[in-house]
Amino acid sequence: MQTTLTIDNIARNASSGRTFDRRGPVSDAVVTTAAAATVEDAREAAASAHAAFATWSLTGPTERRRILLRAADILESKLADFVSTMALEIGSPEAWSGFNVMGSAALFREAAGLVTQIQGETIPTDKPGTLSMTLRQPVGVILSIVPWNGPVLLAARAIAYPIACGNTVVFKASESSPRTHALIAEAFYEAGLPAGVLNFLTNAPEDAADVIDALIAHPAVRRINFTGSTRVGRIIAEKAATQLKPCLLELGGKAPFVVLDDADIEGAVSAAIFGSFLYQGQICMSTERFVVDEAVADAFVARFAERARALPVGDPANGAACVIGPVISRSSGDRINALLDDALAKGAVLATGGPAQGAVMPATILDKVAPGMSIYDEETFGPITTVVRVKGVEEAIRVANDTAYGLSAAVFGADTSRALAVASRIESGAVHINGATVQNEPQAPYGGMKQSGYGRFDGRAVIDQFTEVKWVTIEPSNQPYPF
Repeated sequence: MQTTLTIDNIARNASSGRTFDRRGPVSDAVVTTAAAATVEDAREAAASAHAAFATWSLTGPTERRRILLRAADILESKLADFVSTMALEIGSPEAWSGFNVMGSAALFREAAGLVTQIQGETIPTDKPGTLSMTLRQPVGVILSIVPWNGPVLLAARAIAYPIACGNTVVFKASESSPRTHALIAEAFYEAGLPAGVLNFLTNAPEDAADVIDALIAHPAVRRINFTGSTRVGRIIAEKAATQLKPCLLELGGKAPFVVLDDADIEGAVSAAIFGSFLYQGQICMSTERFVVDEAVADAFVARFAERARALPVGDPANGAACVIGPVISRSSGDRINALLDDALAKGAVLATGGPAQGAVMPATILDKVAPGMSIYDEETFGPITTVVRVKGVEEAIRVANDTAYGLSAAVFGADTSRALAVASRIESGAVHINGATVQNEPQAPYGGMKQSGYGRFDGRAVIDQFTEVKWVTIEPSNQPYPF
């Protein structure tokens, strides 16, 4: 597979002529050769988006809606391409690819519905004969930087919402999923999006810092949205701050799943399996810490381990019908193994699974994890999860909050009033009672607290992120002044 840059709706090679290769996580064979954008290419993309903003920002809601709805239909028609491409580039089983594509089509349609919800308000005033009001207006050029792990959904929201609000977008794809991200951009071009409204860039990994620096510093870029690691998000926020440019950041997670002493164990295990092992646990919302009351811990861990052992492991790039595919790279497997070895050496118990062999790892559960183990604090981002045993509700809440992150969480308990009280005290942008930590609906606001970032995607919240508020008054021209 090959990809190019797209600027002004024209596919082109990098100005230097350079390319880079994305290799399969298991085979290590080249699966995609992509154009390696230069700093000059990045500046050209920003300038193009700035020029397009002059007209796109004035486009009426009906036209924006038409394009977004058409893009949704086209995206769905590319499902088979996404399935095959995501299997090769990022080891995605078909279930995760389908979830991404169909969820993104729904997101496009939700964004289409927002185009007539961008509203200001009237403001009471003491000035006679004066109308005081606010307008919500598009910002300008939005820089969208998206990772590989939820490549379609995360790109969809980073493109569709800014465009729905009348902005233009420079979309910097992930070096790990260049062809997957190109397919999303192509859906917009095929839907009739005007030239320059969406410009598509790929860059070699070694050029990422220079390309991003150039884009953040470009005067046409007004806002940045980034999804990825907390480490990189902090760097981007610091660079944006020097330019006085706001960011929307969705960063790392260490999602806690609290199992109270009255929980439906079978239901909790079903949610645990889904939340821990969908796409090999490489989702920002993946359940990485089960906080389980000791009264039910033995029963929960035994059933959880039994269900996890039954999950098929394989490589979807070879056509395997698996639930657990490979992690993104062999180095990721090495990193997870180091966390596993550290925990076992410090007293954790292996309930099921075992170390990664290269990029392939079975569903793994570590029981009796405690503070002092690296895996207690660090994001694992793989098919491995942990169980921390606690005594009572207060300890459960304390342990659930004993993390630098706050993106998603879950609470299981039969007494919904008590479960709601627990949920209200968990420091997280989303908490699901008797449901999995991995959930997303385009009409619901999504984002994190603490080191999981700030700002919200989805729902009406995105209007705040991608528009400016302007105060406007209409006053009598002959009004008196004190001097």
